[in-house]
Amino acid sequence: MTATIGTAQKIADEFVRSWLASDVEKALAFLADDIVCEAPNGRFEGPDRYRRFLEPFASTIISATVIDVLGNDTHAATVYTTDVPFAKDFRGIDYITVKDGKINRITSVFDLSPMIQAGGNPQH
Repeated sequence: MTATIGTAQKIADEFVRSWLASDVEKALAFLADDIVCEAPNGRFEGPDRYRRFLEPFASTIISATVIDVLGNDTHAATVYTTDVPFAKDFRGIDYITVKDGKINRITSVFDLSPMIQAGGNPQH
């Protein structure tokens, strides 16, 4: 059987690899103008607000690994781990919805406690 990669899976893979490499500009290019992200530390609407959520974290990444990207043509899930100043093996999952070739919804799942314990501000 030949595996096929869906549109959302491909977009999600390129998106997560971009910001894990601290290339926020490239990552933002995958977003729709009406992007909505729900995360443990808030709801972020629009590309500018999402940038203010993503950029501070992406700029601290020491190393990162994409564990897997699963998906189809409209939805995808990315699973990744990062080493950042406040935690080693800091894991996250993003559930992504793609419409008209752009990411319009992200549900980010991660544990805020390592950031809080390190004295960081989880509210970007």
